[in-house]
Amino acid sequence: MNWANGPVTVRTPATSANLGPGFDSLGLALSLHDEVTVEVTGGGLAIEVEGEGAEVADRGERHLIVKVLRQAFDLLGGGQPPGLALRCANRIPHSRGLGSSSAAIVAGIVAARHLHPEGHRLDDARALELATEIEGHPDNVAPCLAGGLTVAWTTPDGPRLVRLESQVKQVTAFVPDQRLATERARGLLPATVPHADAAANAGRAALLIAALTTGVPDVLLDATEDRLHQDYRAPAMPESAALVARLRAGGVPAVISGAGPTVLAFTSASQVDSIGARVGNGWHVHPLDVAPHGAHVPSDGLRP
Repeated sequence: MNWANGPVTVRTPATSANLGPGFDSLGLALSLHDEVTVEVTGGGLAIEVEGEGAEVADRGERHLIVKVLRQAFDLLGGGQPPGLALRCANRIPHSRGLGSSSAAIVAGIVAARHLHPEGHRLDDARALELATEIEGHPDNVAPCLAGGLTVAWTTPDGPRLVRLESQVKQVTAFVPDQRLATERARGLLPATVPHADAAANAGRAALLIAALTTGVPDVLLDATEDRLHQDYRAPAMPESAALVARLRAGGVPAVISGAGPTVLAFTSASQVDSIGARVGNGWHVHPLDVAPHGAHVPSDGLRP
């Protein structure tokens, strides 16, 4: 196998899924990035992790990115490389609803595509399919792959995505210290919901896409209303639910980011100070841009 010479670095954005009413379908790429460097070596497996998740550096073959690399290489065929060296610089908070696992999965797939001599066969559609298979749903992996605002769905032939241009360019993430496992948050969801709630969410999701793509901020508060998941998950993150309620009561379009407990507000960086005064202690406030690009190798000139 004629593996790529030298290391490949992949830059992956944080993502926020659901955005209120768009449960398991809407996602937004954000300007907070992890960087993963992978190199084929003569043998063995070496892993270095700095930042978030440094405690899992010793997982070896059980490390998520390593497992993804192995699956991608198997899919491409030709066997596994003789050895791998993996370096992770993680800035996306883990288990906070900002797509850290999707960033890791997509990083592994994109790295494999650049390292394998037949990597071109792992095109965007197959990358989305593999990432969704590993993650379980496409709402976070879609914006991580494509950047910007995405709508993702599944068909009998696999997952699909559409990338849209968001006219809302800035958001604010309020990140708490505590973590929340996605599995726990999903376990709180009911098997069925009232028809009226489902209908309300369908309308709000359509309105949200219109608001984000046409830049009509006046309707964002109504457009981010949710009845399908946030209230059911509130017992697992009472502080986040309370913050969403306070911000919305003040006219700020705020939602739970993904499975939580991060709170995402559709507000510009210039408003962060005034909002922060109402937030209280215990939150890390991150003004973020909507990231126009998904996962990429920085040498392609996309690094800011």
